[in-house]
Amino acid sequence: MGFNDLPQETLAEQLLDLALHSGAEAAEVYQSRSLSRPVFFEANRLKQLEIAQAEGTALRLWQNGRPGLAVAYGSVEAQALVDRAIAIAKLNPPETVELTDGTKGNYPDLGEVVQVEDLVSMGKEAIAIVRDAYPEVLCSSTWECESETTRFVNSKGLDCRYTDTTLSCYLGAEWVRGDDILSVSDGQTQRDRLDPVALALQIVQRLSWSKENVSPPIGRVPVLFTAKAAEMLWGTVAAALNGKRVIEGASPWSDRLTEQVISEAITISQNPQSGPFSCPFDDEGTSTRELIFIKDGILQLFYTDRTTGRQLGSGTTGNGFRPGLGSYPTPELFNLLVGQGKGTLLDLMQKLDDGLVVDQMLGGGAGISGDFSVNVELGYRVQNGQVVGRVKDTMVAGNVYTALKQLVALGGDADWNDSIYTPSLIVEGLSVTGKVIS
Repeated sequence: MGFNDLPQETLAEQLLDLALHSGAEAAEVYQSRSLSRPVFFEANRLKQLEIAQAEGTALRLWQNGRPGLAVAYGSVEAQALVDRAIAIAKLNPPETVELTDGTKGNYPDLGEVVQVEDLVSMGKEAIAIVRDAYPEVLCSSTWECESETTRFVNSKGLDCRYTDTTLSCYLGAEWVRGDDILSVSDGQTQRDRLDPVALALQIVQRLSWSKENVSPPIGRVPVLFTAKAAEMLWGTVAAALNGKRVIEGASPWSDRLTEQVISEAITISQNPQSGPFSCPFDDEGTSTRELIFIKDGILQLFYTDRTTGRQLGSGTTGNGFRPGLGSYPTPELFNLLVGQGKGTLLDLMQKLDDGLVVDQMLGGGAGISGDFSVNVELGYRVQNGQVVGRVKDTMVAGNVYTALKQLVALGGDADWNDSIYTPSLIVEGLSVTGKVIS
């Protein structure tokens, strides 16, 4: 599904022309159209199939230097949208016009469409594998193929578009044993193919580790975050790298460019051609590019949109994205890649004489300060390199920045968790509290 095979494919040009003839000195049009066919399983059975389609258009213009933003969903009456944007512009103070120079360009489509029948088959296969190993568990699952076409046009001649197809799945297993309820879940996000067997075996492995409940290690012990749980750490790092936070003085790294901020074993980058969250241009029409934010623990760069880049004097890094269709662009990451170390999750466990593995957490993560205290929804105690059981009623507290300075090991098992590509890792400097099982 793209713009050329849907109605109103010339809407962007109409909006630009009407805006300029109505007195605007500059204008841009952002369009997004998506089509999704999710498949839902509940209590081990196929529950429902859905089709979800959305279409939206955002017009931003500047009249006498004053910005006006108007949004419409579905069918659009062009003149009415222009009139709304101009009316809003009259209420706003003047600002610098931020437009990207450019020409027309179509980018290759990303990803492959998977039919609903195949999604259903993958869901059934994954659930069957889990229930063959643990017949008593109840599985829920979602399998989805979503295609989204994005087009960005402005009055400086820029016209770019691409279609992005993403496959995603989620598999959860609930195991009720008297008063003890265990919930295990995992998922995948990919461009071209999903692997239901690998996903199911991950669930089976975690159910196996959770057969016995044991006391957690107490005090300051090494903590191993799986790739899934490590996302919480990198979310804080991403916030600290945000150029807008730097301008506000909220980032603890605001004045630490070229300094060592975390362990020298860590390199953090962004790659517009990597993984299911690849992206050829941002929501301001700026081409994305490969960036290294932290190299060997040394801070290299903050990410910015056009406005933030101008204020910092660094220029945009191509990271201007809209949180919603009706929002102005703001600095955001489209992916974050953490450089890998060596070894599997099991290899990292071998490094623990007595430690905690955190796999799922409850509640929010750390804020920009880095301080956090979270409940461990799913975790395991490791003694002498082996999992001895699942821990319950356990909390982990500490500071993200401090922990990442006390890195013990990085795994070689990186995987996508949301838009973050991260391996498992072991850190020190965190405090573990919990209920001892007598």
